[in-house]
Amino acid sequence: MRQKIVAGNWKMNTSIAQGKELVHGILDRMAEVPRGVKLIVAPPFTHLYPAAMILEGGAVGLAAQNCADHESGAYTGEVSAAMIESIPCQYVILGHSERREYYGETDETLLSKIKLALSHHLIPIFCIGEVLEERESNMHFQVVSSQLREVLCNLSPDDFAKVIIAYEPVWAIGTGKTATSEQAQEMHAFIRSFLAETFGELAENTPILYGGSCKPSNAAELFAQPDVDGGLIGGASLKSDDFIAIAKAFI
Repeated sequence: MRQKIVAGNWKMNTSIAQGKELVHGILDRMAEVPRGVKLIVAPPFTHLYPAAMILEGGAVGLAAQNCADHESGAYTGEVSAAMIESIPCQYVILGHSERREYYGETDETLLSKIKLALSHHLIPIFCIGEVLEERESNMHFQVVSSQLREVLCNLSPDDFAKVIIAYEPVWAIGTGKTATSEQAQEMHAFIRSFLAETFGELAENTPILYGGSCKPSNAAELFAQPDVDGGLIGGASLKSDDFIAIAKAFI
């Protein structure tokens, strides 16, 4: 059985005080989360240490939203995988469409980041997905397979086995649009099949999350699909009630 995961990407939102309140709100309702569902929160960098002190390595995992593509050195403003590991933090989101679009992250950059993250015992949550123009041009499978081929397929089987994948149709992020459950399943099944060509049965054990306007009202339908193993949640992760409601969609 693949692990069921609900990860909350807070993006550039909340003050430290608000972040602490949100973490406490999630912890207060953990008894409602179905057995076997892993919750992960990804606050801004400034909040990671305070969040880690509250979570104390407990049931809720902690993720950074990015890491540098260098080990250390004169890279003003960057945060290395080693720094994130020392917080302590267990996960890191890499390749989010906003990083690709706004900050020019390439497949080459992301491969470096994933290797650094893994070398520091961080589990990458690797994001892939197509923009609306690519979907409408029927290029979505080609785009996603290229993102997988250029990054994940360059990992060793041992390293690949540690990765979580998040499929995010870029046209559904923050737009209120959501891929239908059938569209999500079709792409998730394609991703698993494509990766099986390189990694065999390891692909069957890889969690693939859906990201893109997942919310309490549609989570159950999405999570019911056989190849959808959870969600990478944006806006709905900023309210503990909504975040817990999405986790409960696995019931």
